[in-house]
Amino acid sequence: MIPLSHLHPLLVHFPVALVTIGFLAQIASLIFKKEVCLSNTAFYLLVCGTLGALAAWLTGALFTGEMAGSAGEIREYHEHAATVTLLVLLIASALSISMKVKGNSSINMQRMVIVLYGLATIAVGITGFLGGTLVFNYMMPL
Repeated sequence: MIPLSHLHPLLVHFPVALVTIGFLAQIASLIFKKEVCLSNTAFYLLVCGTLGALAAWLTGALFTGEMAGSAGEIREYHEHAATVTLLVLLIASALSISMKVKGNSSINMQRMVIVLYGLATIAVGITGFLGGTLVFNYMMPL
């Protein structure tokens, strides 16, 4: 049986990979406009990445312990970055799903989703960097 405290480290890699590759697929769909599979791939990776980010955020909030000192400060930044990442992903996913369901994809909505997707990619990278800093600088023995 896996301890609950191990769930967060197991789940955090999914949103990083899914969101990053999804954003690259989104950019590729702008370059290769005839390839519908790229925009569909970007859409599904955005939704899956958002669900992965939600799971990572919940497990981090519920199953990780407190930290003190400089590790505690970095953990706070990590938590804030994770919350921002999740919120941006939720908004981007909601807009993207809305466009898919309604069949309404105005150019302004598409641009907004691409910008939010890009911001989420940057945010998930920052969140991952801060999480990695916590693990490698404060939690792993030298």
